[in-house]
Amino acid sequence: MFDESQATNQGGKLLEDNVKSDKQSVDLPVLVISGGLLLLFVVVALINQQFITNVVNNSFSFSVKYFGPIFQFVMIGTFFIALYLGFSKYGRIRLGNMDQPEISTFKWVSIIMCTLLAGGGVFWAAAEPLNHFLTVPPHFDNVSAGTQEAVTPALATSFVDWGFLAWAILGTLGTFVFMYAHYHKGAPLKPRALLYPFFGNKIMKNSALGTFVDAFSIISVAAGTIGPIGFLGLQAGYGVNALFGIPNTFLVQSLIIIILVAVAAISAVTGIHKGIQFLSSYNVILALFLIGTVLVVGPGLFLFNSYLESFGMYVQNFISMNTFRGDKAWLSGWTVFFFAWFLGYGPMMAIFVGRISRGRTIREIVTAVAVIAPVVTTFWFTVVGGTGIFQEIANPGSVSEALASNGAPAAMVAITQQLPFGTILGFLFLIATIVFVLTTTDSMSLTISMAITGNGDPSKYLRVFWAILMGIVATVLLAIGESSISALQSFIVVAAVPVSLLLLTTFWTAPLVCRKLAREQQIDQVRTVNVSQKEATGYEELAR
Repeated sequence: MFDESQATNQGGKLLEDNVKSDKQSVDLPVLVISGGLLLLFVVVALINQQFITNVVNNSFSFSVKYFGPIFQFVMIGTFFIALYLGFSKYGRIRLGNMDQPEISTFKWVSIIMCTLLAGGGVFWAAAEPLNHFLTVPPHFDNVSAGTQEAVTPALATSFVDWGFLAWAILGTLGTFVFMYAHYHKGAPLKPRALLYPFFGNKIMKNSALGTFVDAFSIISVAAGTIGPIGFLGLQAGYGVNALFGIPNTFLVQSLIIIILVAVAAISAVTGIHKGIQFLSSYNVILALFLIGTVLVVGPGLFLFNSYLESFGMYVQNFISMNTFRGDKAWLSGWTVFFFAWFLGYGPMMAIFVGRISRGRTIREIVTAVAVIAPVVTTFWFTVVGGTGIFQEIANPGSVSEALASNGAPAAMVAITQQLPFGTILGFLFLIATIVFVLTTTDSMSLTISMAITGNGDPSKYLRVFWAILMGIVATVLLAIGESSISALQSFIVVAAVPVSLLLLTTFWTAPLVCRKLAREQQIDQVRTVNVSQKEATGYEELAR
């Protein structure tokens, strides 16, 4: 374990010195390895698609079989440790060497919601609950598919994939370690900073292990972002065809991706305090408007009842549903896949959340990321997916036929077209989907650039490069075929293997960091003083 008593802790000054000296510094080995492997993936897919598919599928099967339980363990452990740190005395620790938050609460929560929810917030919110309704998950093998009694299990299973564990892994324990290493100890803002409590400055420079950690963290999050970009092309192409009659061709899908990448690049260049913040705030407002509209013009009472019952089932069976291992084939397509996806985002999202959370307390971060955001997300899934289930019950085949014939991208359009003002609502949901993916793309372009340079204000050219690179990879994979996007999605699970082991270290380092910061900020002493003051006041009152 690294002895930090020998390190110089000059807080903000050291941090500013690092930023000034390293602003244009690019870690070439990390850039070459991460960017090179992504390009190699595309080149091999162009030359021999079947080969890359076989390699990914075999690696995917191995990862799911041997690391699936580890993924589940890391996810559930992170959530409970985060709750303990957030709502114990350590929750009062303020991170980032700043007395007050630098971003307002609404804008802060908006950025978190839009970046972490990504395109899945619309794409999967429509398709996943309906899939579980039509094919009941193995947890509930005594429930008949497509019936009223299948509604609650379908929604509750969706909550497992997108609920408390998914959010906790993206912005709690890793964020605490990053903020401590960067803002309090002056370490560069890189994924390898997760290992700072173990190795100190040795891990930060000229370290093969550090290079490996950074490169695979970037590859994992880039693959996890390229997938939604590609699926956005499919969903938006289908959407504009169904709503406006525009042909759903590769050209249309490519144009949508080009526009998205261009806006994402501009947003990433303007930074967190302008483009990213602007897009996130207005997209949250749009999402709230869509929720309210569907509740009013759609089956509002059914949705409220379904949410309460499904959320109750989710909480009541929290441990058993999140640790289910009974059907490995089913798990590989749903829970383990999504857990791996979120794990892959873990280190880079921890950097991003840390970058926008200066001045926040640990309790504020845990409450926003691991409590409020999952509750909002599960309600969003109920409004979107629950509406589709209601329509399917009332008119069998009204949504399922579109889902079966055109895949997940068709679910959202089929749902909105059956509501009043269907074309308008369908268009607005499509806009929300695009902006969700857009905010994730610009945020990840910025965060990957931060990881390569080690500071919070990387070169604008580097941000644009990564936005364009991810867009190009997604477009090329679409040109090869939808199966290539699926192969990339499977590759996310493979890339999550080393990342999951990295995040496992936070079980030890996050509490360790909190203990150190509690001493530095005199959390125990403040409490003792407050108790003493109360006792003194009590004695005075007794004396009177």
